[in-house]
Amino acid sequence: MHQNLIRRAAVTTAILGITLATAPSAAQADNSTVRFTNAPVRVTVTVQSPDGLLFQKKVTTWGHDVTTAAGGTHKCDGTNGGANTSKVPTPTAALDHAAKWNNFSWDGAWYASFDDYSVDTIKGVNGGGSAYWSISVNGTPTPVGGCQFEIENGDQVAFTWTSF
Repeated sequence: MHQNLIRRAAVTTAILGITLATAPSAAQADNSTVRFTNAPVRVTVTVQSPDGLLFQKKVTTWGHDVTTAAGGTHKCDGTNGGANTSKVPTPTAALDHAAKWNNFSWDGAWYASFDDYSVDTIKGVNGGGSAYWSISVNGTPTPVGGCQFEIENGDQVAFTWTSF
Protein backbone atom coordinates (compact mmCIF):
# COMPACT_ATOMS: atom_id res chain seq x y z
CA MET A 1 0.00 0.00 0.00
CA HIS A 2 2.84 2.39 0.89
CA GLN A 3 4.48 1.74 -2.50
CA ASN A 4 1.20 2.54 -4.29
CA LEU A 5 1.01 5.91 -2.55
CA ILE A 6 4.59 6.71 -3.48
CA ARG A 7 3.98 5.63 -7.09
CA ARG A 8 0.80 7.77 -7.32
CA ALA A 9 2.59 10.77 -5.87
CA ALA A 10 5.47 10.34 -8.35
CA VAL A 11 3.10 9.99 -11.32
CA THR A 12 1.02 12.98 -10.21
CA THR A 13 4.15 15.12 -9.76
CA ALA A 14 5.47 14.08 -13.19
CA ILE A 15 2.17 14.87 -14.91
CA LEU A 16 1.88 18.21 -13.15
CA GLY A 17 5.46 19.10 -14.11
CA ILE A 18 4.91 18.22 -17.76
CA THR A 19 1.62 20.13 -17.84
CA LEU A 20 3.16 23.28 -16.37
CA ALA A 21 6.22 23.08 -18.60
CA THR A 22 4.24 22.72 -21.82
CA ALA A 23 1.21 24.94 -21.05
CA PRO A 24 1.29 28.41 -22.62
CA SER A 25 1.12 31.30 -20.21
CA ALA A 26 -2.05 33.40 -20.14
CA ALA A 27 -0.25 36.25 -21.91
CA GLN A 28 1.00 33.93 -24.65
CA ALA A 29 -2.36 32.24 -25.06
CA ASP A 30 -4.08 35.46 -26.18
CA ASN A 31 -1.04 36.69 -28.16
CA SER A 32 -1.04 40.00 -26.25
CA THR A 33 2.08 41.92 -25.39
CA VAL A 34 3.28 41.35 -21.85
CA ARG A 35 3.33 44.69 -20.00
CA PHE A 36 5.41 44.93 -16.88
CA THR A 37 4.12 47.65 -14.59
CA ASN A 38 6.57 49.87 -12.79
CA ALA A 39 9.52 48.30 -14.56
CA PRO A 40 12.48 50.69 -14.54
CA VAL A 41 12.71 52.94 -17.59
CA ARG A 42 15.56 55.07 -18.89
CA VAL A 43 14.51 58.62 -19.73
CA THR A 44 16.23 61.95 -20.30
CA VAL A 45 15.45 64.50 -17.60
CA THR A 46 15.96 68.16 -18.49
CA VAL A 47 15.61 71.12 -16.12
CA GLN A 48 15.45 74.51 -17.85
CA SER A 49 15.53 77.69 -15.74
CA PRO A 50 15.04 81.26 -16.96
CA ASP A 51 18.83 81.60 -16.94
CA GLY A 52 19.52 78.44 -18.94
CA LEU A 53 19.96 74.71 -18.64
CA LEU A 54 20.29 73.50 -15.03
CA PHE A 55 20.38 69.77 -15.69
CA GLN A 56 20.14 67.27 -18.52
CA LYS A 57 20.99 63.61 -18.21
CA LYS A 58 19.64 60.12 -18.81
CA VAL A 59 18.15 58.63 -15.64
CA THR A 60 16.81 55.20 -14.78
CA THR A 61 13.61 55.54 -12.79
CA TRP A 62 10.40 53.87 -11.61
CA GLY A 63 7.38 54.94 -9.57
CA HIS A 64 8.23 55.17 -5.87
CA ASP A 65 7.55 57.04 -2.64
CA VAL A 66 8.93 60.58 -2.74
CA THR A 67 9.92 62.77 0.20
CA THR A 68 10.20 66.54 0.07
CA ALA A 69 10.87 69.01 2.87
CA ALA A 70 7.65 70.93 2.19
CA GLY A 71 5.39 68.02 1.26
CA GLY A 72 6.52 65.05 3.33
CA THR A 73 6.49 61.46 2.03
CA HIS A 74 3.85 60.29 -0.44
CA LYS A 75 3.51 57.80 -3.26
CA CYS A 76 4.49 59.02 -6.72
CA ASP A 77 3.85 55.90 -8.74
CA GLY A 78 1.12 56.68 -11.23
CA THR A 79 -1.70 55.36 -9.05
CA ASN A 80 -2.15 58.86 -7.62
CA GLY A 81 -5.64 60.20 -8.20
CA GLY A 82 -6.64 56.86 -9.73
CA ALA A 83 -4.75 57.78 -12.93
CA ASN A 84 -3.43 54.21 -13.41
CA THR A 85 -4.56 50.93 -11.92
CA SER A 86 -1.03 49.78 -11.16
CA LYS A 87 2.30 51.42 -10.35
CA VAL A 88 4.21 53.02 -13.24
CA PRO A 89 7.21 55.35 -13.65
CA THR A 90 6.31 59.07 -13.51
CA PRO A 91 7.95 62.44 -14.32
CA THR A 92 8.20 63.55 -10.69
CA ALA A 93 9.69 60.18 -9.69
CA ALA A 94 12.25 60.71 -12.49
CA LEU A 95 13.10 64.18 -11.14
CA ASP A 96 13.47 62.69 -7.66
CA HIS A 97 15.87 59.98 -8.89
CA ALA A 98 17.82 62.54 -10.98
CA ALA A 99 18.22 64.77 -7.91
CA LYS A 100 19.29 61.92 -5.60
CA TRP A 101 21.81 60.44 -8.03
CA ASN A 102 23.24 63.76 -9.18
CA ASN A 103 23.41 65.61 -5.87
CA PHE A 104 20.94 68.41 -6.36
CA SER A 105 17.77 69.26 -4.50
CA TRP A 106 14.17 69.86 -5.38
CA ASP A 107 11.16 70.62 -3.22
CA GLY A 108 7.43 70.71 -3.59
CA ALA A 109 4.26 71.01 -1.58
CA TRP A 110 1.83 68.07 -1.37
CA TYR A 111 -1.78 68.72 -2.32
CA ALA A 112 -4.06 66.02 -0.96
CA SER A 113 -6.96 67.27 -3.10
CA PHE A 114 -4.90 66.52 -6.23
CA ASP A 115 -3.05 63.54 -4.69
CA ASP A 116 0.13 65.04 -6.12
CA TYR A 117 3.08 67.36 -5.55
CA SER A 118 3.61 70.76 -7.08
CA VAL A 119 7.26 71.13 -8.03
CA ASP A 120 8.19 74.45 -6.46
CA THR A 121 12.00 74.56 -6.36
CA ILE A 122 14.70 72.81 -8.37
CA LYS A 123 18.41 73.44 -7.71
CA GLY A 124 17.49 76.48 -5.62
CA VAL A 125 15.35 78.10 -8.33
CA ASN A 126 11.85 78.89 -7.02
CA GLY A 127 8.91 80.05 -9.10
CA GLY A 128 7.49 82.20 -6.36
CA GLY A 129 4.25 84.00 -7.19
CA SER A 130 5.06 84.77 -10.82
CA ALA A 131 6.25 81.45 -12.26
CA TYR A 132 6.02 77.68 -11.87
CA TRP A 133 7.80 74.54 -13.02
CA SER A 134 5.82 73.09 -15.91
CA ILE A 135 6.19 69.39 -16.71
CA SER A 136 6.25 68.06 -20.26
CA VAL A 137 6.94 64.66 -21.77
CA ASN A 138 8.24 64.50 -25.33
CA GLY A 139 7.47 68.21 -25.75
CA THR A 140 3.84 67.99 -24.64
CA PRO A 141 2.65 69.36 -21.27
CA THR A 142 1.29 66.60 -19.05
CA PRO A 143 -2.51 66.73 -18.72
CA VAL A 144 -2.29 65.43 -15.13
CA GLY A 145 0.15 65.80 -12.25
CA GLY A 146 3.74 64.61 -12.29
CA CYS A 147 2.98 61.64 -10.02
CA GLN A 148 0.04 60.58 -12.19
CA PHE A 149 1.44 60.60 -15.74
CA GLU A 150 3.06 57.41 -17.02
CA ILE A 151 6.44 57.72 -18.71
CA GLU A 152 8.09 55.12 -20.90
CA ASN A 153 11.57 54.08 -21.93
CA GLY A 154 13.23 56.74 -24.09
CA ASP A 155 10.90 59.59 -23.10
CA GLN A 156 12.14 63.17 -22.81
CA VAL A 157 10.97 64.53 -19.44
CA ALA A 158 11.32 68.31 -19.04
CA PHE A 159 10.79 70.63 -16.09
CA THR A 160 10.72 74.16 -17.44
CA TRP A 161 10.47 77.43 -15.53
CA THR A 162 7.33 79.05 -16.88
CA SER A 163 6.14 82.59 -16.11
CA PHE A 164 2.50 83.47 -15.57
